[in-house]
Amino acid sequence: MGTVTDVRGDAVAGATVVIAGPETVDRHTAVTNENGFFEFDQVKPGGPYQIMVTAAGFVDWTSPPITLAPGQFELLGAIQLRLATQHTAVRVIYNQVHAATEQFKAEEKQRILGIIPNFYVTYDPNAEPLTTKMKFVLALKVSIDPVTLAGIALIAGARQAADTPNYGQGAEGFGKRFGATAADGFTDIMIGGAILPSLLHEDPRYFYQGTGTTNSRIRHAILSPFISKRDNGGWGPNYSSLGGDLASSAIANLYYPKSNRGAGLVFSQFGIATAERVGAALAQEFLLSKLTRRGGHMTQSCPTHKDPCH
Repeated sequence: MGTVTDVRGDAVAGATVVIAGPETVDRHTAVTNENGFFEFDQVKPGGPYQIMVTAAGFVDWTSPPITLAPGQFELLGAIQLRLATQHTAVRVIYNQVHAATEQFKAEEKQRILGIIPNFYVTYDPNAEPLTTKMKFVLALKVSIDPVTLAGIALIAGARQAADTPNYGQGAEGFGKRFGATAADGFTDIMIGGAILPSLLHEDPRYFYQGTGTTNSRIRHAILSPFISKRDNGGWGPNYSSLGGDLASSAIANLYYPKSNRGAGLVFSQFGIATAERVGAALAQEFLLSKLTRRGGHMTQSCPTHKDPCH
């Protein structure tokens, strides 16, 4: 007879206790009661016998060999069981689309001084590629942003003052210039920021460098309209940016006055747009990153990391 307890001395009820001898018939089974007690009767003398105890949640216990003499009464005392070690396997699956969605949500909040949209820049050099849906959502979000519309009005006003294109003056002339400016921007952003990047699997964002020598950062910014990151992580010619500028300039021939149409308009507009992209990239690299709010906080370039400090 004996009792089964845990290492704290608490009784283990319902444990299975087996005594097994050299012959198959010399095997007996008992179950401990609520006090952890068990007892075997009618065990033949001889042996060797072994007692084995099993209980859910505990390590199995086996006694050393026991030999019983005729008429011997064996008192085992307390048998202590150790808790079984549990191994939990955690499988971590990286979800690229989920990661891209979280990055995208953060980029949608980026505004210079908390006002001007700055959605087309990423401060993570290893940012996940945008999905096709994200590219179109981002382009549309920029196009209809109130600050974008205010900027269109300012440019239209400047064109009104310069009397270009030749729409005339007055409210009608301003309206036409406003419409033309809005169309220029919309076709450029949709073609160069959504349609072509989706078809060509290119990333339309500016990838902020932030570290390295000044010359390397200038070179990175100047080349950004001509070299883009691919959705597969590689780099190649920026067909989307150049194609968007060229297509937008060509489409302008459909709504500009006849006196402002022609190949000269297309290539001059294309050259201006490309130069503006270079200037914007340089501003992103050296100025706008410091003035951009992300999630309510200003970004600040870290001295030893490409990611921004907060």
